[in-house]
Amino acid sequence: MTTTTPDAAGDEQPRLPAGRKAQLAAYVAEVEQVTVAALAARFNVSADTIRRDLDQLDADGLVVRTHGGAVSPSAVRAVEQKLDIRLQLQTSAKEKIGALAATLVENGSVVMINAGTTTLALARHLADHRELTIATNNLRIPAEISDRACRDLYFFGGAVRLRGQATVGPVSFQLGAGNTEMDLRCDVAVVSVGAVSADGGFSTSNLAEASMMSEMISRASRVVILADATKFDRTLFAQVAELRRADYLVTDEAPPAALAAALEKAGVRVITPDSSSGAVPRIH
Repeated sequence: MTTTTPDAAGDEQPRLPAGRKAQLAAYVAEVEQVTVAALAARFNVSADTIRRDLDQLDADGLVVRTHGGAVSPSAVRAVEQKLDIRLQLQTSAKEKIGALAATLVENGSVVMINAGTTTLALARHLADHRELTIATNNLRIPAEISDRACRDLYFFGGAVRLRGQATVGPVSFQLGAGNTEMDLRCDVAVVSVGAVSADGGFSTSNLAEASMMSEMISRASRVVILADATKFDRTLFAQVAELRRADYLVTDEAPPAALAAALEKAGVRVITPDSSSGAVPRIH
C-alpha cells in the first residue's frame, strides 16, 4: 500500500513504496547514471512518478538527483578526486584542448578561467600572449602561466577547496569600505566542465563550483567550454549552463552524432584538433 506524508503546505503527498524504492536505488547504483525516461520504462510508471521517486531518494541520500535523471553517490565521489591524481588523467587530450583554446584568446583580453586541470593546460599555452587580465578561482594558475603573458591576475575569494586547489564563493570583488560590489565583465570565459549532454547541457559534480562557473558565463561576451571526449553523453549533479550558452566547445574528438546535432542546433561551434597536423583548429 502506498503511504502519504504531509508536504510543506500540509497536503498529503504519496510516499515511494518500499519495494520500488529499494529497486530504484539498487538499479541506479548498478548503472551509475540513468535518465528519468529510462527508469519510467524499466519500472512501468510515469515520468512524473519517477521524478517524485528520485526526489525522495535524493533526500534520503540514496541517489544524487540530476537534470533529467540521477546518478549514484559513488559515481559523484569518483569524480571528486584529488587534483594531483586528476593531473595524470587524459594528459594528451588536455594539452591538445589547452592549445586549441589558447587560439581563441586575443592579446589584451580580460579572461575568466575556472578551476580544473584542463584550464591549467590552457594557462600553459598562453605563454606567447601579452597583456592579459585574468580572473580565476584556480589556485594553480600562477604556477602555470607566464608572467610575460599576464598583466593582472585576480582571484575570486571565498573558501578554499584544498582537494581541487580552488576557491569557492561569489564571482565578485568589493569596492571600498561600503562593500559595494563592482560590476565585472570579461571578453571571454574559459570554463572546463565535467560532463556534456544533449539533455543536461554542461554540468559538474560540485554545486558551489557550478554556481561560480555559471556566473562566469553570465559575465562574458564569449564563452569557451573545455571538455575531453570522456565527458560526452554524461550528466553530473549540478547543471552549469544549457548548451546554447556556449559559443565554442573545445575538445579532443568529435562528439557522437546525436550530441553533435544538439550542439549544432544550439549554435555551439565545436573545435577539435585537425587530424593532419594535430594543432590547427577545425571548426565543425
